[in-house]
Amino acid sequence: MVTRKLCYACDLIDKPELIQEYKRYHAKENAWPEITKSIKDSGIIDLEIYILANRLFMIMEVDETFSPERKQMMDTANPKVQEWEKLMWQFQQAPPGAKDGEKWLPMEQIYKLP
Repeated sequence: MVTRKLCYACDLIDKPELIQEYKRYHAKENAWPEITKSIKDSGIIDLEIYILANRLFMIMEVDETFSPERKQMMDTANPKVQEWEKLMWQFQQAPPGAKDGEKWLPMEQIYKLP
């Protein structure tokens, strides 16, 4: 199986109480099983989110079936994902350079250890 890594960035609203609540939603024991299933069904093999202040970094390992367009179509058709996304918008804000409605933006790789 061929895999590749994709990295995305998103910002949270810079309020400590909102950041703490966002972290609680993402704790392993609080993960919504429907969201985990939708992630895996889209071709994402592994997904990690890191935080620095109010900046989020997401690293995904995806298989050959994954495409951002396919994932978007799947998410749009999934009411539980739409519920999750609406909930998360209470905490997230678009990073610099985002267009209307965008929140997770792809990051450009500028270095890889040879």
